[in-house]
Amino acid sequence: MAIANETALVYCENQFGLVDGKTASGLVRHSETYTVVGVIDSSLAGKDAGEELGGEKNGIPIFSNLKDALSKLSGVPDCYIYGKAPLEASISMDERALILEAMENGMDIINGLHQFFSEDREFIHMAARNAVQIKDIRKPPQLKDLHVFTGKRSEVTAPVIAVLGTDCACGKRTTAVELNKALNSLGINSVLVATGQSGLMQGAMYGIAIDALVSQFVVGEIENAVVQAFKIEKPDIILVEGQSAVSHPAFMGSLGILKGSNPDGVILQHPPARKKRCDFPNLKMPTVESEIKLIEAISQAEVMAIALNHEDLSDKEVTDIIAIYEKKFHLATTDVLSHGCQKLVHALSHHFPELRRTIKQKRCIKTHAMAA
Repeated sequence: MAIANETALVYCENQFGLVDGKTASGLVRHSETYTVVGVIDSSLAGKDAGEELGGEKNGIPIFSNLKDALSKLSGVPDCYIYGKAPLEASISMDERALILEAMENGMDIINGLHQFFSEDREFIHMAARNAVQIKDIRKPPQLKDLHVFTGKRSEVTAPVIAVLGTDCACGKRTTAVELNKALNSLGINSVLVATGQSGLMQGAMYGIAIDALVSQFVVGEIENAVVQAFKIEKPDIILVEGQSAVSHPAFMGSLGILKGSNPDGVILQHPPARKKRCDFPNLKMPTVESEIKLIEAISQAEVMAIALNHEDLSDKEVTDIIAIYEKKFHLATTDVLSHGCQKLVHALSHHFPELRRTIKQKRCIKTHAMAA
């Protein structure tokens, strides 16, 4: 018997579908933890969340505010999720008021910010008064529960693939999630290791928000997540979500991911139309070529495929860029949201023949079962 997910209303004022709204977008596209029943963004009120993300209607309405949502939904959602991921660490007074209002209506609070709501006196008091919970996704474990690097990654015999990128918020998590789903649908036991709050909210069983850790533990926590996923799930393959970019001067996440996961291969995510780095208008985007060289220079991993982010590109432009990149880099290239994951699966099967054999075996079993 399937366990029903908690229902959730996702707050994303003025950012849904934009870079800082990536948490909300991810939850609308896929969540194993929550059933999203609505999004709050007054700039898009009345529209369908699926359509606003460039896909088909998914029946998730966008509301102007919390009162609007509660007046139109069939019941009060279980959770209120803060679905923005801005550089700023703290929320505004208006956002505080909405969180308090959500608690007054009996909704648990799910927070992905570095500002921990569970340590806010006003929020603590309101949560206790209304018997609701506050969950800070980015809050790290206690010091005694953190891990340093041990070298146990060498015990992992399943292929480990890191999905890295050329910038922040360029689709690494989306590609990792979609590829994980595609592999599992083919009978491959694929496990995703999340490294940020959005992936954890979506339901990844392994991983940690690495940007909230003391730097000494980043590599060890990633290694531990990969090792635990291998020991417990006995997977055919492990996918590791990337953060930022190896070349990005502002962030260290990708370096920790490369060291901790020691991947057997890399899929590189890139937004071809982006000229400047996200949130840093004075920093030019790196090229695909320069990022590949950097990744392969500082790790033993090989870039095996390229995934595109189609922001600000037409369908024809995406198709043309795919052809150009495949000719230039001799790497399978796709946009998983518009072209699917077939090329990525094929690239992985080419590099790891055991995956190809597993897919064939599963297909044979399925065919015999249907024939019977």
